[in-house]
Amino acid sequence: MSKLDTAQGYRDAPTRTITAAGAAFAYRELGPRTGVPLVVLTHLGANLDNWDPRVVDGLARDRRVIAVDYRGVGDSTGQVRASMEEMAADMVAVIRGLGHDRVDLLGLSMGGMVAQAVATQAPGLVDRLILVGSGPAGGPGLVDMTGLIIRSTLRALVTLNDPKALLFFTRTPVGRDAARQYLARLKERKAGRDKAVTPKDFRAQLAAVRRWGRQASADLSRFPGPVLVIHGDSDRMVPPANAGALASQLPTATVRIFPDSGHGVAFQNHRAFVDAALDHLRR
Repeated sequence: MSKLDTAQGYRDAPTRTITAAGAAFAYRELGPRTGVPLVVLTHLGANLDNWDPRVVDGLARDRRVIAVDYRGVGDSTGQVRASMEEMAADMVAVIRGLGHDRVDLLGLSMGGMVAQAVATQAPGLVDRLILVGSGPAGGPGLVDMTGLIIRSTLRALVTLNDPKALLFFTRTPVGRDAARQYLARLKERKAGRDKAVTPKDFRAQLAAVRRWGRQASADLSRFPGPVLVIHGDSDRMVPPANAGALASQLPTATVRIFPDSGHGVAFQNHRAFVDAALDHLRR
């Protein structure tokens, strides 16, 4: 255990801070200190506590996993950035501030958009990419996310559901059961929880996603490393067509579509997702 943290899992990992690009960024890390670290970038409206502990713990069996709060989110200071490119510049500064000159990146949804921007801004910094439930700039249906979130949130209030259960999971028996289990796992951390994301900060991030959806496609072909694209076949927030759109722009991409899975594909299929991610990172 000399090469591992003493924390028993992600739910116990301490929150640390690093100052970079004029702000203090909250982060947690777990796993072996050897090899290329894996930086994980989370979805719209999420803080460090929204990472599924089963996903992080599974990845941390093999890799040093570093989860970072975006500027202005959770325990990170500053104002939420207005674009993916600005968020990416922050992440480049954080990664270098932590002393890493090479990392792998895993991005969920908006995090995948930030990861793409990191890979184009600093291609020499990133070895491998994993893009989950994400889409390229100008991707199909991304500008429609605002309306979907508003409708689903109102429905959740009426039905006394957590909006994540409606937005991230299918409404099949398998999807409903996975949603219940995921929401329970998010409550496992009892101490040192992150600050909640405010409605103002959520709206700012949503505006950045909408702006990304209206942009012209970026030149992703400059990124030479292997890319794994994972998507749920029933993703309502980021339509599955985005997986193909990403693959068409990334010549080294491999696409995997999970059946009966929504936007929370990584959480609904956490064991299979971890296996697929680690297999990609080991090659």
